Amino acid sequence: MAGVAADMTTIGIIGAGHIGSQVARKAVDLGYDVVISNSRGPETLADLVAELGPKARAATPAEAAAEADFAVVTVPFGNYRDLPAEPLAGKVVIDTNNYYWERDGYYWERDGRIPALDAGETTTSGLVQEHLAQSKVAKGFNHIRAKEITTDGRPSGTPGRRALATASDFPEAAELVTRLYDEFGFDTVNVGPLSESWRVERDRPAYVIRQDAAQLEANLAKAPRTV
Repeated sequence: MAGVAADMTTIGIIGAGHIGSQVARKAVDLGYDVVISNSRGPETLADLVAELGPKARAATPAEAAAEADFAVVTVPFGNYRDLPAEPLAGKVVIDTNNYYWERDGYYWERDGRIPALDAGETTTSGLVQEHLAQSKVAKGFNHIRAKEITTDGRPSGTPGRRALATASDFPEAAELVTRLYDEFGFDTVNVGPLSESWRVERDRPAYVIRQDAAQLEANLAKAPRTV
């Protein structure tokens, strides 16, 4: 099947908001089967699934996790402990999360304050990996605006092709993200282990800007540890 990474043909998507729905749209275009879920129940995804077509179906988070060859989790970070750990065991999990702490009363600053993140002692994806201890977590799709996932991709070798970052403690997880990024139309910069994934999170130089691989590497290098 053209466009499908190795034998990983079914993506379980946990979280059907802006990022999850855009990943689903691009994935079905590439020939993936998509099982998509949210916290409100499969019936609330009827319109999205109808748009996506026969390659997609709605499910509960546990069902999406169980049916997935690999998963994309894109839930509000404060809810990461609700991710179904057992059906994701042994699987690559692409974590799109960012830490949106409370600031100045903005409604979208949703996650409260997490002292270990504020102090630079861990990372969002590191905490997801702790929760999903039997999974292979990789950072992905966290520093691109959702709508650009389906509009900014270009063929491999295109001059100035946009690059996205990944990080993982498991080489095979980073390799899967790299293949998926390429299929979606993006180059990859591998940041290294999850302990370095803060470099691409919000309020850092690489966050939600268009950049090629060289520019992304430069922005990652100058990122401050805490903001």
